[in-house]
Amino acid sequence: MIFNKELIKWYLQNNRSLPWRETKDPYVVWLSEIMLQQTRVSQGLPYFLKFTEAFPTVFDLANADESFVLKLWQGLGYYSRARNLHYTAKYVANELQGIFPNSYKELVKLKGVGDYTASAIASICFNEPVAVVDGNVYRVLSRFFGVETPINTTKGVKEFKELAQNVLNTETPGNYNQAIMDFGALHCKPQNPLCDTCMLSEACIAFQKNMVKDLPVKEKKVKVKNRFFNYMVVVTTNNTTVLEERKEKGIWQGLYQFPLIETTKNVNIHELISTQEFNKLFTQEVTVKLFNKEEIVHKLSHQHLYTQFWIVNTNEMSSAIMEWEEVIEKPVPVLIEKFLNQYLKLQK
Repeated sequence: MIFNKELIKWYLQNNRSLPWRETKDPYVVWLSEIMLQQTRVSQGLPYFLKFTEAFPTVFDLANADESFVLKLWQGLGYYSRARNLHYTAKYVANELQGIFPNSYKELVKLKGVGDYTASAIASICFNEPVAVVDGNVYRVLSRFFGVETPINTTKGVKEFKELAQNVLNTETPGNYNQAIMDFGALHCKPQNPLCDTCMLSEACIAFQKNMVKDLPVKEKKVKVKNRFFNYMVVVTTNNTTVLEERKEKGIWQGLYQFPLIETTKNVNIHELISTQEFNKLFTQEVTVKLFNKEEIVHKLSHQHLYTQFWIVNTNEMSSAIMEWEEVIEKPVPVLIEKFLNQYLKLQK
């Protein structure tokens, strides 16, 4: 088929030199694929290098503390990926003697490994003819074949997987899968695709019908939930503080945070100290001051967090036992990392 042969030809001339492409070690490929989900290559590459230096083998990753894994992951977001990564590393190391499954059917059973990741590892490492489907692939296929089925629907997922499988180059599936992903990232880009220099433009339905900007189609996003966070940054006269691990499931599980009071709206100091949570947290005399002059808005996929950091000075507090040197060693959300950078800079 001209489509897949042209893509491989393009790939051999334009492929990016990336460290995970220098090997067919499934551990390395698995690590890169998990990291690059929802992440640009330029953003994920430094993390990949940090991880492979800290954990050169699956046994090294399996033996690491989860807190250290999360600390190295800090800033990549979607932290469930890191927790699943660590879980699967322990499973492969301890139950499979460090040997990854060599087929899509078995790979997809691993925790945190979905259709896309299993397809990538199986095709790249074991030459199994299974097609990958990610955002780049959706874009290339929808434009070239003029498919208007929304990609974020059950019907769309099934239709595009079947189409991807039908046009797969079965002789070199690993090269083809990397070719179509790279082509989507570098050439058939979301904005300003390079249609004028595209070797597929004459046969591309979207280009011929002037629909490039309309494809792929996505149904309307899930409604974004607004949440209002108030972090209590305790500072004692002994210069200790309180940092807690988030135990409950949801965003940032396993990361650390200052005591949090969540409110239904943005509050001022008088409203804050009147809350039941504040008075339960602080039974001793304290002074409170707002650190950030403007409300910080931290945007996640389905949540917008409107955040204020409150500096709470007190003589002593039984739970305030953490030194600031230890605080900076803990894995925290980027939101708190940015605060710490500002706050500690001012303390010097």
